[in-house]
Amino acid sequence: MPEKNLENPYVKLTLLDLSNYKVLLKIAQEKDLIHYSPSDISTPESFKNYVQTAVDGYYQKNTIPYIIFDKRKQAYAGSTRFGLINWKNKTLHIGWTWIGKDFQGTGLNKQVKFLMLQYAFETMNFEKVEFRIDERNTRSRKAVEKIGATLEGILRKDTLMKDGFRRNTCCYGILKSEWEKIKKSCF
Repeated sequence: MPEKNLENPYVKLTLLDLSNYKVLLKIAQEKDLIHYSPSDISTPESFKNYVQTAVDGYYQKNTIPYIIFDKRKQAYAGSTRFGLINWKNKTLHIGWTWIGKDFQGTGLNKQVKFLMLQYAFETMNFEKVEFRIDERNTRSRKAVEKIGATLEGILRKDTLMKDGFRRNTCCYGILKSEWEKIKKSCF
């Protein structure tokens, strides 16, 4: 399995597990933090279940969940994950990302995405990274477009949300062949 920590001068990503998830409990309970996600992290019990699912995926080798630590603010900021890892085809998703309101708009998310993309393409030697985003989540869509991801299509009404709404999911991708150019122009 991949390295346990990824870091640069701005951010450190450490494996999320049942021994350390409680440092994120207060942030996880912020109102509307993951409004566009089908997951629920709003209570201590639902958050623990969310982490357990991520940990299970890690041991099944199809997810790598991380805690985000903002090195500038010296504080835990949220969580992110590599998911739907397809080792044979060398594709994976970056997602399940949520960052506390105090850290939003600070450039932290861009640093997180840089570390993860760099690791996926340069260390894991993967061919493609995908992002799946609720069509209504314009902020996240703009963020991945800003880092060079291409909208590849929209899956119509493919995900059932907590409130019963069926969302459309925008599928974005970055190819390994695009990475060097994106790294130079966007980061």
